[in-house]
Amino acid sequence: MAKLYFNYSTMNAGKSTMLLQASYNYQERGMRTVLLIAALDDRVGRGVIGSRIGLEAEAIPFEGDSDLYALVRKLSSEGQAISCVFVDEAHFMTRDHIWQLARVVDRLGIPVMVYGLRTDFQGKLFPASQELLAIADEMREVRTICHCGRKATMVVRLDTKGKVLHEGAQIDVGGNEKYVSLCRRHWDDAMNGEWIAEPV
Repeated sequence: MAKLYFNYSTMNAGKSTMLLQASYNYQERGMRTVLLIAALDDRVGRGVIGSRIGLEAEAIPFEGDSDLYALVRKLSSEGQAISCVFVDEAHFMTRDHIWQLARVVDRLGIPVMVYGLRTDFQGKLFPASQELLAIADEMREVRTICHCGRKATMVVRLDTKGKVLHEGAQIDVGGNEKYVSLCRRHWDDAMNGEWIAEPV
């Protein structure tokens, strides 16, 4: 039975690598997958999912007003059946996108694997992540570690001098040059001025 899966973590846990490996496993067995990524995430290139270890794959870029259910339904009517839909950087999606993906599962019977962050640099849930926590059939935490060795569950955003930022837009595309994953204790220290990052 098809399900909506939410694979979540903080930054640099290997979510994109896991997504690309899972998609490859389907394709290796002759199955068709559809990869989606928000158009605004062009760090590797528009319509490309890339991992820190160098793996990449072409994906369909979508906008804030895209109808992902209509897109997948159209694709599923063209050629080989779709075995799974993969979505990277889920935190860039809207609540509507999440419900569109739920309809892909419930009405088209296609599994959907979504990968993204749970919380932003201020410790607040992203709207799409909040919706996924509410309606996903299965949730899986992808773990990474803080510099202290504890499980990292939070992320701080840095300016170009390594100073921890406390304000700003929730969505700000970036990687290691802008974000650091921390455990709750060190995130709390950082937000209260008791931890300083190395300059980036």
